[in-house]
Amino acid sequence: MREQVIYRISHIYRDDFRVRAFLFGQGEKALCIVGNTRGNEYQQIFICSQVIRRLKKLEEEGRFAEGYQVMVIPSVNPSSMNIGKRFWSIDNTDINRMFPGYDLGETTQRIAAGVFDVIKQYRCGVQFTSYYMPGEYQVYVQMMHTGYEDPEEARDFGLPYIVLRDPRPYDTATLNYNWQIWETKAYSIYSGRTDRISRKRAEIVVDSIERFMTCRGILKGKPADAPPACLFRYDELLNVRTQEAGLYHNLTDISEPVAAGQVLAEVIEPCTGEVLETLKSPADGIIFYRYDKPMVYAFTSAVKILKISDTQRIPSG
Repeated sequence: MREQVIYRISHIYRDDFRVRAFLFGQGEKALCIVGNTRGNEYQQIFICSQVIRRLKKLEEEGRFAEGYQVMVIPSVNPSSMNIGKRFWSIDNTDINRMFPGYDLGETTQRIAAGVFDVIKQYRCGVQFTSYYMPGEYQVYVQMMHTGYEDPEEARDFGLPYIVLRDPRPYDTATLNYNWQIWETKAYSIYSGRTDRISRKRAEIVVDSIERFMTCRGILKGKPADAPPACLFRYDELLNVRTQEAGLYHNLTDISEPVAAGQVLAEVIEPCTGEVLETLKSPADGIIFYRYDKPMVYAFTSAVKILKISDTQRIPSG
């Protein structure tokens, strides 16, 4: 394992801003893994730390095939992470909306440009990204539907769900989208949580990375067995929205099978305890996402259901 600083900004009155990378193997730039780009993505940087531990051990055991190099970048935004702020602390901009970057632009544009200039050289790219809403979600791999995606290769992760999502205008400035445009096979892995650490889900993701590398020939050996993956489009998920605001109480867990009409959650009046609203499942399926904050606004997407017809090949849990 080798450590390298791939981007640096010098400061007069404080320590330099650095983006650190950890490299394994030598040769073709086969795989780049990126952790957090936002300051509250603690699960994402934790998973990167566990990937680094796993790869270091595998390298010491001689499991790396000759002629391949792997880079792991735990954090593109360590400054915001240090103060617990999601976006860049000075101007509240999002580094993951700045790619491919601009080396003469604002600070976050320069960071994106400096990092992307290095990582666009890799054949495959994996980003541990966070869900855009607070809550829990399934562990899954997602690809932008750009025409460059490769769903069949995504099965090598061994994760139970592969999601295709049509890019929206703001997605054109994300890392995943630009990786694909620059002909890197790009995958976003969603790891169940964002601002809280789940070791169990982190282990699932770390195992998926090892399996992917084995299937790609970067690691020697036979890939671990995995269940067949369910491939679907993101807009196939059924949204269950609140109509009232108040205290929010979940009555189901992530991955739990639910029946049409089953009560999923309650919205409660904060002072009187009156149940203002019960959220019910629109179809048979499983809980793919659930909101988990104690207070909820009206018209919030609180639960996302994957219909059972789309998941019959996939066991719950």
